[in-house]
Amino acid sequence: MRRTRRQLLSDVLLWAVLSVLVAAAGPDPVTDLPAFLGVTGARVALVGVAVAVGRPWPPAAVLLLSAALPPSMTESLATSDVTWLNPALVDIKVFPVAAITPGVIWYSYLTGRRMTRQWPALAVFAVVTAGGLLIGQWITVLSGLLLAYVLPYGLGLLRRGLSQQRERATQSAEAQARLRERTRIAHDMHDSLGHDLALIAVRAAALEMMDGAHAKAAGELREAASAATERLREIIGLLREDGAAPLVPVGEDVAALVARARDSGMTITLTADGAEPALAHRVVQEGLTNAAKHAPGARVAVSVTASLITVRNGPPAGRHVARSGGLGLAGLRERVRLAGGTLEAGPDGDGYLLTVKLPHEGEAPPR
Repeated sequence: MRRTRRQLLSDVLLWAVLSVLVAAAGPDPVTDLPAFLGVTGARVALVGVAVAVGRPWPPAAVLLLSAALPPSMTESLATSDVTWLNPALVDIKVFPVAAITPGVIWYSYLTGRRMTRQWPALAVFAVVTAGGLLIGQWITVLSGLLLAYVLPYGLGLLRRGLSQQRERATQSAEAQARLRERTRIAHDMHDSLGHDLALIAVRAAALEMMDGAHAKAAGELREAASAATERLREIIGLLREDGAAPLVPVGEDVAALVARARDSGMTITLTADGAEPALAHRVVQEGLTNAAKHAPGARVAVSVTASLITVRNGPPAGRHVARSGGLGLAGLRERVRLAGGTLEAGPDGDGYLLTVKLPHEGEAPPR
């Protein structure tokens, strides 16, 4: 684990603070300089090693800091005179055991925050507890273990859990956004490419029925367009969501859509009365696409009013009828439902009828 400059400065500052605390709780250098240099020097070095390994392996830092305690619990709990640091501190006493407590708390927190496995923390706690019990004062050891080890470790676990929860929420939101985008693309593919492929098949079917050398080629073109439509349906799958407008020519209304289909060879009558609903283009497009695929050569009647849209086609002119997947109707039915309307589609005599009823303008959709 490579430290950043900020982390390096933080670790140096932590080592300096802990070293001062350890030195303050150690032997008096004025009266016993050899003991100060030997004992305090070793403890400061141990603290340095603990800080060095603390970020990549916090449990090791906890053990090393615990080893920096005086070997005797009586010595650890006795107060130390720190007047050698400053004569004005004559009334201030410190516990040697408190010298390493800030570091122990910090690295216990990091253990819970960063370690994904629980056994290192349990091993550290067991070693510290056993060591404390060997030198007596087990009540003090257990209370200190709870405050300096267990609580910070629990806070670290809580922080890690919250971070993971936020990360999962972010990943879920990103996955949903990708799913919505894929669904939008699938809708656009079905609404635009599927419609255009159906019109190509209609034109090819019309050419195929004419006498001439190109009839066979026209039949092959029609079959290729039908096969491409089937492959497109397999790629798209069942469309589940909406939320973006379909990909249609800019500014195209129902009349322009019908004119484009007529240019492809379809026979269509259009009756329009009143304002054109927002879903009219999509409904008529789906009806014409289905008529072109499943009833090529049939006459189609389109009627559009403010609250009612119908598309009816007669029987196919030939015997070939494409297999119906119902994918476009599934997506359209959901759009109509969200708009507060209803969709009905099914056989009507020897033909097929698509009917969409929408609420009048200003009327609230039913809940």
